[in-house]
This record gives sequence, C-alpha cells and structure tokens, in this order.
Amino acid sequence: MNKPKTRPALPQAHDLEPGLVVATYGRHCLVETPEGRRLICHPRGKKNQVVVGDQVLWQIAGDEGSIEKLQDRRNLFYRQDEIRTKSFAANLDRVLILIAADPEYSESQLSRALVAAEAERITPIIALNKSDLAQPFAQAWERLAPYRAMGYSVMPISLSPRSPVADDGVAALCKHLQGLTTLVLGPSGSGKSTLINRLVPDALVETGEISLALNSGKHTTTSTRWYWVPALDGSAEDGAARTALIDSPGFQEFGLHHIEPTRLADCMPDLRQHLGGCKFYNCTHLHEPGCAVLAQVETAEHPGTISVRRHRIYAQLFDELSQQRW
Repeated sequence: MNKPKTRPALPQAHDLEPGLVVATYGRHCLVETPEGRRLICHPRGKKNQVVVGDQVLWQIAGDEGSIEKLQDRRNLFYRQDEIRTKSFAANLDRVLILIAADPEYSESQLSRALVAAEAERITPIIALNKSDLAQPFAQAWERLAPYRAMGYSVMPISLSPRSPVADDGVAALCKHLQGLTTLVLGPSGSGKSTLINRLVPDALVETGEISLALNSGKHTTTSTRWYWVPALDGSAEDGAARTALIDSPGFQEFGLHHIEPTRLADCMPDLRQHLGGCKFYNCTHLHEPGCAVLAQVETAEHPGTISVRRHRIYAQLFDELSQQRW
C-alpha cells in the first residue's frame, strides 16, 4: 500500500534570520542582514508581496535566500488606480515630496501624495526646488501658502550646481530627516536623483551594484531603492537611530482608489479641523446647508481658512473616488 505523501515541514521562526528589504525588482529582492551583508532573496509563493522597507524573516536556499515571513508593518505608502496598485515602501517615518518651481508643479498631484501620506499617518515634508529662480520660485512659494497654513513643513531648496546660492536649504532640510526613514517622492525632473547623490556620494556605485546583483540592468532605475545616509547619523555611542533615504520612480499620475470618499476630508488637514460641526452627520462638504467646511471656504467677502483651490481639489477627488465604486 502506498504511503500518503507528506508535505515538507515549514521552517520554524527560531530557524530563520531577520533582514531588511533594500531593493525589489520583479521576483527578486535584495535583503540586508543586521550585520550589513546583502543577498538576493525570493519570496515564497507566486506573488511578491514584499516592498522596500519591509522587515522579513528568511533562510538560505542554495546560493540565495527564501523569504519565509513578512513582519508586521507600521505603515505602507502606495497608490492605486483602476488597473493596478503601486506600493512604494513600508515602515516610513517621513515622506519627502520634492517639487520644483519650474516647470510648474501640479497641485493636484501634490495634494494626492499628501492624502496618501495622511491616510497612513506618515508625516509629509514638502521641499520646493529651484529657489535660485527668483520669479518662478516666488510664484510657486505663494501657491504653497495654504500648505504652510495647514502646518506642513515647506522647505525652500536649490539643487542646481549651475546656479549656486549662499544658502541652498539642504542643511535645513536634513534636520528634518536625521535619524529617520524617509521616502523621497516626486515627479520626474524634480531633483530626486540630485538630492540622493548629494547626500549619498556612493549612490551611483550602489545602484550599479544592485543592478548587477538583481541582474536587472537599466530597469533597476525604475524601481525603489534604500540608501543609508551615514553623514546624517548621530553618535553610535548615544544610541542614535540611523538615517535612511528611499529613492522612488518618478510618476505622472497618483491614484487614490484605495481611499473611501467619506474618509477623504479626514486626510486633508484644512478640512479636517472643521469636521464634526456640520448639520448632517453624512455631509459630503460639497453642497449641504449647515456645512461647517463650506462655511470656511474663502470668498471675496469672507477670507475663510480653506482656499478655493483646495476645496476644488477635494470636490474633484470626492467625485473621482465616488464614481469608481458604482
């Protein structure tokens, strides 16, 4: 009589090694051990669920590693449209949204990134590049006034080597990054690579090494990558946390289909501070009488605390998120 086949025993937690995911591409990922060694790993199963910043448990599988367990995440920063979900990184302290004064940045895309960060309770920082361009920068800085009024940190910087300024703002920005894990986010051409190369002198070398390790060639430039920033670390004797930057691909669209329309106002600080004062409990803050939010939208006669542009963005997003659920 044939004996029934038995499945191989799954590895026990005490047999596994901890690691940090520092790069991903397709079915491959690069895991860093607590000692600083890096090796290629493959997640168990058909679908790769790990992202940069994930803490995992892995074991040796031949010359590489096998990820056996994904540890609990503090947060996951991602975007979602009608077709796909794009995860950027996990376990973040900050999201640095880097935009430029020229060409003109999209306030809709900026607002979407801020909503995604608020939804995951991640502190966002806005950095406006090209402070060396006097007139475009002044106009862009004025457009950011509502965001400064909301309490967001909005930092002026200049990353142009051709037009150096006395204070390029990078040192002030670094004070907001020290000892933290920060995702650097922004549209193509905003200066993300320049900032990464400025703070991580070996970034180009490390990118090449990751490409070689993952055998992904030029495609690695479109993936997310983790960089340690020793220059911003405190004293090891004082137990200071290490500083990390996560470089992400540029984007032109930022879908928020993972957010319920009724949750949208809570992810926009200028609207959130007036929630709870509306006449109707299910107020959409678009047309209802007795709406505490609408009462704060600026008009020619009433300054208000919510700009017309911001409420227009809210209305557009609410309509977009409502339509997708029919």
